[in-house]
Amino acid sequence: MTDLAPMRRALLSVSDKTGLVPFATSLAERGIALLSTGGTAKALRDAGLGVTDVADVTGYPEMMDGRVKTLHPGVHGGLLALRDDPAHVAAMDTHGISAIDLLVVNLYPFEETVAKGADYETCIENIDIGGPAMIRAAAKNHAFVGVVVDVEDYDSVLAELDAQAGHTRLAFRQTLAQRAYARTAAYDAAVSNWMADAIGETAPRRRAVAGTLAQTLRYGENPHQAAAFYLDGSARPGVATAVQHQGKELSYNNINDTDAAFELVAEFDPADGPAVAIIKHANPCGVARGASFAEAYAKAFDCDRTSAFGGIIALNGTLDGATAEAISGIFTEVVIAPDATDEAKAIFAAKKNLRLLTTGALPDVRAGAMTVRQVAGGLLVQDKDNGFISAADLRVVTARAPSDTELADLLFAWKVAKHVKSNAIVYAKGGATVGVGAGQMSRVDSSRIAARKAQDMAEAIGLSQSPAIGAVLASDAFFPFADGLLAAAEAGATAVIQPGGSMRDDEVIAAANDAGLAMVFTGMRHFRH
Repeated sequence: MTDLAPMRRALLSVSDKTGLVPFATSLAERGIALLSTGGTAKALRDAGLGVTDVADVTGYPEMMDGRVKTLHPGVHGGLLALRDDPAHVAAMDTHGISAIDLLVVNLYPFEETVAKGADYETCIENIDIGGPAMIRAAAKNHAFVGVVVDVEDYDSVLAELDAQAGHTRLAFRQTLAQRAYARTAAYDAAVSNWMADAIGETAPRRRAVAGTLAQTLRYGENPHQAAAFYLDGSARPGVATAVQHQGKELSYNNINDTDAAFELVAEFDPADGPAVAIIKHANPCGVARGASFAEAYAKAFDCDRTSAFGGIIALNGTLDGATAEAISGIFTEVVIAPDATDEAKAIFAAKKNLRLLTTGALPDVRAGAMTVRQVAGGLLVQDKDNGFISAADLRVVTARAPSDTELADLLFAWKVAKHVKSNAIVYAKGGATVGVGAGQMSRVDSSRIAARKAQDMAEAIGLSQSPAIGAVLASDAFFPFADGLLAAAEAGATAVIQPGGSMRDDEVIAAANDAGLAMVFTGMRHFRH
């Protein structure tokens, strides 16, 4: 396979014209002939560059609203011909085909069109056909042809041409080819996934997943694991779209935990007041609402001050100076919020290891999305858990109905439990968590751990009794036996929210009645493994 390949003729056909004219000008200055189509050719001519229309090569004008313009042997033969194969060279001579040594293509903005909420027909018209075909042809023939699909590669191409006296190395072309195939794969993934959604196909025969590299991470969950962060192209506000104002680069665990924190705090509508979530190892260690963010943070912090050290903090509104000052009192890895005041930014500026992220908005927790988890030999794909329960959805199953105060805390605890690893138990009182039990193999163990953590914090902050006394309890799934419920009663809980659906529901309800608990069923569970 040839190492150095000359670049004498380039075909440019781009939707995104960022940097096009300077790049094309630099190619022309290096003696490379320019071939182009439609709007790209016009942009080059308007800049005073000499360019040949693809229509002059194919002998056919662009037709069918631009659907057909490059699908012709004059183009694909120039891209695919093996320069060292006599038969290929002879075919080129016979049919008047000139070699194309460099292809510069970026595709119709299909992903952007979908993200804007365009209708079905508009999305269809933004599916590129000729572009992917040319890209794949050029990438296949990377022994001789360079292919560029990303604007950010323009400078590296010019540098390569200068370093190799108008040629490119095979290793360089191989890198470009790999990027090209990844781009067309991601593009086709976006189209196929959009179409599956558009036609209501929940389990298509083939499911493609793709992403664009955002950053190479220092390591994964542990230092011996390599890792990278990829963007899926969605516009969902969160860690992937956030602006980082300060602090060192986010780690794998930072990204994972920050996402968990922000998705949790988004459960609480800013119109209903400030909310703060503190996350450690992807589990909430404190969540609260308050009259101010400073109050909400203080209440969340008092749930588990020990675990909050080195945690992730998320707010459902603008971070202010008073809250930033309070947060600065303990080591925190990341703070994420829709926005932050200049005062808050200035306070955090003194904490060089703290990362501050702003997103501009909260994610819509009820919007459709997809989660993907890899297992050996396959992928598990499901809808994101956007289940929502209101007071009207609850079914009172005990003799005593919850009071209005208990009901408000039950709905609060239920939202938090959705984001706690199963088996999940959450104690809440006064719009704040007071004990969280997460990830245990036994639900009764989760219940006991949550109660114990509440007692521990009472002792740590000087309360006369455990805050679990008079609190409510949320369980992410049903109680298979009455023991978990009885543990809640022993801890002092007065009301319980759970999905129901156990074969022993009657026993659990009877136990609740005997203990004087109010209990409601949601009919919905929130496993989070």
